[in-house]
Amino acid sequence: MIIVLEKDIVQEATLHIIGKLHELGLKNHAVHLNGQSIITVSNTPVDFDTRVLKLMNGIKDVFEVSEPYKLASKSWKKEPTTFEVNGTPVGTSVINLMAGPCAVESEEQIFTMAEFLHSRNVKFIRGGAYKPRSSPYSFQGLGKEGLKMLRAAADKYDLNVVTEVVDLSLLDEVSQYADVLQIGTRNMQNFYLLAEMGKQNKPVLLKRGMQARIQEWLMAAEYILSGGNEQVILCERGIRTFDTIGRNTLDVSAIPIVKELSHLPVFSDPSHGTGIRNRVAPMSLASVAAGADGLLIEVHHNPDKALSDGPQSILPAQLDELMSQLCPLANVVGRKLDYQLQNSYLRTES
Repeated sequence: MIIVLEKDIVQEATLHIIGKLHELGLKNHAVHLNGQSIITVSNTPVDFDTRVLKLMNGIKDVFEVSEPYKLASKSWKKEPTTFEVNGTPVGTSVINLMAGPCAVESEEQIFTMAEFLHSRNVKFIRGGAYKPRSSPYSFQGLGKEGLKMLRAAADKYDLNVVTEVVDLSLLDEVSQYADVLQIGTRNMQNFYLLAEMGKQNKPVLLKRGMQARIQEWLMAAEYILSGGNEQVILCERGIRTFDTIGRNTLDVSAIPIVKELSHLPVFSDPSHGTGIRNRVAPMSLASVAAGADGLLIEVHHNPDKALSDGPQSILPAQLDELMSQLCPLANVVGRKLDYQLQNSYLRTES
């Protein structure tokens, strides 16, 4: 159950409502979300009469939400969540593209990629400064210097930075340089980190855990929403299955399922979802056809010499080719994808 309070409610009335909920044995959590004070109740009895609350002073409305993920549910909010990142809309009819290398490797590399993305009208550059790797001997990223390079390249070419927060101790540092804070698959259930993300005034890109069920993924988003941050992007990035041919199995079916259950925008990461560059294009097409609101694609100007995930990174020319296919497909499904290809400006109109 979700209780919406009147916008001009005084603190005394709020405390009275919370006290009444305690008397009724209802576990509650107060949050200020989207300029509105609300209270979520997690243990509403099946036969509870909501009129008991609707008649109280200070309560605007009461919504019955049976899902455990209250704030992420469509039972609470039916219209899609949209927001802007420095003027760039997310969650609208325009499909967002977040592209760039897996890791920031050098100033020359990240500036080369930023210049290319800017020339194609891409608004987001992705890149890791801190890299959580399975092996302690793999490239771990450039750290703060990588963040500085990423920010400088983005500022020069008018891009928004998307980068991962790998640990709670690095949140403040990464927030200084990033426009979108990424939570990776290994941290999807790092509940302390998720709770802190709820206090941030920046969008959060929440990747699905590699073995997470859809409800667990939405409950992770609930941690962020319940902290007061409504700018959450869900990102399907592939799950581990019994098949060993691919690095991961991109669960394209999760995209329409989540859009049925939640109002949050859903992106797809076909790079991590497949692990091989020649599978990125078909999975990108499948994701857009399935209703993805955005794509997270690894692009590197010299992937064979990349320090991280080179085999799944596509070349700039391959991104051009992919976008030439995606733009008309976006139009077919009633969306649009703005991308400047060489001298022609590809723009589909919905």
